[in-house]
Amino acid sequence: QSSMAQVRGHTESAARQYALEDEAVRLGWARGDVLVIDTDLGLSGRWGVARAGFTELVTRVCSGEVGAIFGIEISRLARSNAEVARLMEFASITQTLLIDADGVYDPRDVNDRMLLGRSPPSARWNCT
Repeated sequence: QSSMAQVRGHTESAARQYALEDEAVRLGWARGDVLVIDTDLGLSGRWGVARAGFTELVTRVCSGEVGAIFGIEISRLARSNAEVARLMEFASITQTLLIDADGVYDPRDVNDRMLLGRSPPSARWNCT
């Protein structure tokens, strides 16, 4: 949701997002190991808007703390294609799975990357 009015008016979307925690548990993660990052809920997707939650996610992925990223639709997790591509690259480097309603994706697998609409990994990005 990109505005607080949308968050308040469309509670079913937020409920679906929070239900991803239960999906992680169903797939084998211990509930105590699942972290919900909802800091950006209600923030606009406009360029230049600081998004602490997305920054935290990228930081945790780069540090190797994340086994999987769950989202309603992985391709829309970030606000731009460039951000999604970087996140996918970092996930590939750290062997982090990407999971949404359509499936479980390994960003190291060329077929999974193609399904997500991203080219195979390259050496362009660096998690530092």
